[in-house]
Amino acid sequence: MYKKKKWLAPLILLFLILAVYLYPVPQIPFDQLYAKVDSGTVESLRAFRTAHPPVQIEVNGESWEYAALGQGEETIFFLHGMTGAYDIWWQQMEALQDEYRVIAVTYPPVDTLAEMETGVLAILAVEGVDKFNVVGTSLGGYFSQYLLAKHPDRILRAVFSNTFPPNDLIAEKNSTIGAALPYLPEWLVLSVMRGSFEGSIYPASGNDELTLAFLMEMGYGRMDKWQVVGRYRCVVEKFTAPAPQIPVMLIEADNDPLVEAALREQLKETYPAAVIHTLHNAGHFPYLNMADEYTQMLRAFLKTPLMR
Repeated sequence: MYKKKKWLAPLILLFLILAVYLYPVPQIPFDQLYAKVDSGTVESLRAFRTAHPPVQIEVNGESWEYAALGQGEETIFFLHGMTGAYDIWWQQMEALQDEYRVIAVTYPPVDTLAEMETGVLAILAVEGVDKFNVVGTSLGGYFSQYLLAKHPDRILRAVFSNTFPPNDLIAEKNSTIGAALPYLPEWLVLSVMRGSFEGSIYPASGNDELTLAFLMEMGYGRMDKWQVVGRYRCVVEKFTAPAPQIPVMLIEADNDPLVEAALREQLKETYPAAVIHTLHNAGHFPYLNMADEYTQMLRAFLKTPLMR
């Protein structure tokens, strides 16, 4: 009897540890998340998702999601940041679809920029796109630089938004959390992210309810821990920055809580010939909380004559 009881406590402890580790991420209904967002904006997002559900293709065992619409002669490929999905660009895609073919993607849980590159090239092949304009923000802006370095003859113009060049600073400042991420429970990883959304991203956006709602939707289970892990690994992966022979535009915000001033200056030094737009009090997601202004900047820049 004593031997049986001796094993009971460790088994209970193991069960409790597993229960805590595997605790599910809370699910919050769409209407509750978007309750404070302007009703017209909410209906616009709903309508976009209904009209353009993501296409899925499998690339090296990973399921990639993307949407493609529009009929223009030139293509714009939109690349989101660490927290995002294909439809985070819906306002720009709808505004530009009469002038361009527009494509946006959701990254699956891949761990390297080369894997991201393979997925994007597969989508471009399916859609029959050879040359394209690229618009990337944060991680997407970093990845856009990688694509330009690897495929300079395929990119017509490039927009690097709220982002950074290859650097050591991000890896150095986040080495501990970066190493711990794969071992932390999913609910904890996403809970910490949601805290960041409310504590820094939301105030920097001017308390924009759409920005908070979209990010909280991602943090309440629309993305998973392994997407976070993979995207972090891509953010800190080093490569040699390109020397562009094409028009480049940099978009930055003077109060970006995720891209500090030193990195913004490094980006401008890396691309000294770029057109630069510095937004004031716009935060990290101006394509959400300043959608019209952001789209107008894109529209004007994408009319820039090609340099080759």
